Amino acid sequence: VWASMGQEDEAAERRKKFMPYQLNSDLLNHASKDVLVMHCLPAHRGEEITDDVIESSHSIVFDEAENRLHVQKAIMVKVAGKA
Repeated sequence: VWASMGQEDEAAERRKKFMPYQLNSDLLNHASKDVLVMHCLPAHRGEEITDDVIESSHSIVFDEAENRLHVQKAIMVKVAGKA
């Protein structure tokens, strides 16, 4: 997220400054052919990452999200004293 809550008045300027760091297909073309793309989600598609990258064969974004879900559930079980 390039502009968080409370930074709405800075959003346009922040987009302009951060756009060179966008994760897009042009950037991936410079990476190794076996590069993996991760993102912690939620993604502002078209800003920090493009649709084509998040949906590409290089993306493990949704696997990452699924794994995070299971870790969060395990933490909740541990904190609740059930394990």
